[in-house]
Amino acid sequence: MPPTLASLVHHSALKLTVRAGEERLDTPVRWAHASELADPVPYMEGGELLLITALKLDAEDPDVMRRYVKRLAGAGVVGLGFAVGVHYPDIPKALLDAATEADLPLIEVPRRTPFLAISKAVSASIAAEQYRAVTAGFAAQRELTKQALSDGPEGLLLALAGQVDGWAALYDASGAVVATAPEWASRRAGRLTADVERLRERPAPASSVVAGAEDRVELHSLGTGRRPRAALAVGTASTLGTAERYAVHSAIALLTLTTERSRSLHAAEQRIGAAVLRMLLAGEPDHARTVAGDLYGGLLDAPFRLVVAEVASASAARVRAGAEGAAGAGATGTAGDGETQDEGARPVAPPPAAVLAAAEAHGTDPLAALVDVVEAAAARAGEALLVVPYGERLVLLAVDGGAGVRACAAYAAALEAGRVGTPAESPAASGEEAELVMGLSAPAGPIAAASAYKQAEQALSVARRRGRALVEHEELAAGSVLPLLADDAVRAFADGLLRALHEHDATGRGDLVASLRAWLSRHGQWDAAAADLGVHRHTLRYRMRRVEEILGRSLDDPDVRMELWLSLKATSMGSD
Repeated sequence: MPPTLASLVHHSALKLTVRAGEERLDTPVRWAHASELADPVPYMEGGELLLITALKLDAEDPDVMRRYVKRLAGAGVVGLGFAVGVHYPDIPKALLDAATEADLPLIEVPRRTPFLAISKAVSASIAAEQYRAVTAGFAAQRELTKQALSDGPEGLLLALAGQVDGWAALYDASGAVVATAPEWASRRAGRLTADVERLRERPAPASSVVAGAEDRVELHSLGTGRRPRAALAVGTASTLGTAERYAVHSAIALLTLTTERSRSLHAAEQRIGAAVLRMLLAGEPDHARTVAGDLYGGLLDAPFRLVVAEVASASAARVRAGAEGAAGAGATGTAGDGETQDEGARPVAPPPAAVLAAAEAHGTDPLAALVDVVEAAAARAGEALLVVPYGERLVLLAVDGGAGVRACAAYAAALEAGRVGTPAESPAASGEEAELVMGLSAPAGPIAAASAYKQAEQALSVARRRGRALVEHEELAAGSVLPLLADDAVRAFADGLLRALHEHDATGRGDLVASLRAWLSRHGQWDAAAADLGVHRHTLRYRMRRVEEILGRSLDDPDVRMELWLSLKATSMGSD
């Protein structure tokens, strides 16, 4: 404890006597200062014990003393020491009455006690308190380090809560609570999420104080870079003392080391992850398990999903999605992604705070924002996660049905919600920004990793084509293949295949294109197709022979019939 008026009064060598303000002797003393100025207030900081002999004061004038004492109390002076036997044989009644009225402790200093002795006593007590605080801080640092090494962040938080006689909580980069100590503090920590999010917006290192009715909470960002990797909350009943402050600073340093891994370690883990992925794609699951070891080995023991993500041009994605949506609606009566209109019109939840925070932190790097969100979710769930940059793409290998996969889906939903209703003339719709697209494979094991990667690539291609943030491989078989014909290359092929027939029809010598469409739609049934066209079946037979002659292909070949039918569908979409 710092020195107080009571500790000075009880100091046997000083022989001090309390004459007024006995109720306030437990007030801490920051310093002892001697001044004979009639108004020493401009030179006070608060917390001082002022020592006087009343050399320049009319200590017997009640009005003067009342004003003098009132100014001292207003300036935060915690006590007044009066030396008797120097200019006054005793404390004047006017000063005594003024101190009693203001409830300011008034201490009688005997002539044989120099002011210097009081100053030395205060200085020695402050130095002793600082030494105790430093010693306690080093002890706390050793204990926190021990707990961090043995029990991780949870053990460190528990030790810190004991050191500050309060509670502590750790938040991840998204502002979600990762751990608390003691357990009862989880609800209190959860109410501070908005404050943690505001702290993330400030350059690191940053801190803030949240004063509530039940406690006082300090928030500190964790991390060495521009973006905080986590945040620490410490709740106490009152302001932290020096020893407690040492403990908090030690916890910040240790948690920073825990949450902010060194670049070399992170690079080494990425190299291991890349090697594991290459071995899985090469069909060497046993070697992949060996290399993965404890770092990623558990991920290969259960079904997993592969996510392939890349950044696409927003303008190109919207153009493709718009063209395909119109084509799909015209050809099949369904939405552009093959789902029904009712399903496509489902209300989308607003972007979660984690997605918004990650997107703001990374600006124009959607892949880095995705990594932040998914890694945070996997860490909270205690799941292994493999993240590998793969050229201009990002490959994630996550537990099937786990937090990582759910985070990808939530991230995609938030991105698509953010794109809804963007005006065409706004900057967000100008096509200058990059948009994230992801493909998600079906559940697979190490043996089928190569197939899972192909599935994810196929889903990614469809996501890019449809202007979707995420497409799962299972969706590809659930909709219609017809919207896929909106691709420019498919249309070019269709135009080339049917050009000769269109040129023939343009001369007015027959309607071969319409006849071919009717015949194929009736699965080669002559009578039904002829009835649709309003011609004799022999006329239709003649027209189909002319089609074979012009194209140089046999309609008996099922591959030819398939190509012709898809070409007809593709050209009809383009003309709608």
